[in-house]
Amino acid sequence: MSLLDYFRSTKKPNTASLAKERLQIIVAHQRSGRGGGAPEYLPKMKQEIIEVIRKYVQISEDQVSVQLDQNDDNLSVLELNVTLPDTK
Repeated sequence: MSLLDYFRSTKKPNTASLAKERLQIIVAHQRSGRGGGAPEYLPKMKQEIIEVIRKYVQISEDQVSVQLDQNDDNLSVLELNVTLPDTK
């Protein structure tokens, strides 16, 4: 019976694939022209990224920088800089 349960079980998506899907949605939204001006989602995204990093390393909010740059070619670049503490 456990063999059948193995094939029936649905695996939850891992954190990396979930983050990738979210970023794809954000980029698609931005490219469609619906998100004019400064993106509203960046502060929340930054907070979620900090929460994920804090699961592994203790950091403060000023150690994480998130920026979204846009070109005239309808190209968006999400830049994320994290300053990690020294491990000794």
